[in-house]
Amino acid sequence: MNEKLVRVGTTYIPVQHVDASAKWYTEKLGATLNYQDEDKVILNLANQSFFLVRSRESENANFTDYTGKKRFSLTFEVDGLGNLYKLHQEFRELGIQTGDIEDRGHTGENFVFSDPDGNQFDVWSELSPNYKKMMAPVAEVKK
Repeated sequence: MNEKLVRVGTTYIPVQHVDASAKWYTEKLGATLNYQDEDKVILNLANQSFFLVRSRESENANFTDYTGKKRFSLTFEVDGLGNLYKLHQEFRELGIQTGDIEDRGHTGENFVFSDPDGNQFDVWSELSPNYKKMMAPVAEVKK
């Protein structure tokens, strides 16, 4: 492997209320709670560790691009359009703030959703090629 950095292990998300955020991420997104104190929560979600860190009121993980549009900093992947549409509907039924499904001119489709603190996340209908290769042996074992 030529890459110096192998994978993203942890993502930090600023939140206002650690207890409420832990509940939202576990109930709405299916995250597994690993640790919690008054300043942070550690969750497993999408094969990664997420730290929900108590932050100041105006903080979130979004940024504004050069055109003035607010952007997300993280994209989750699902396996195919069918799963994207199913998840989109499920999120709306759960009352998660969810944008419309978009065709952005590249392979697959996307939608954006937000947590209660306004942190935006993207969902894409395509699994990355490296992840597919990595998961192929796991799929064979499950047969």
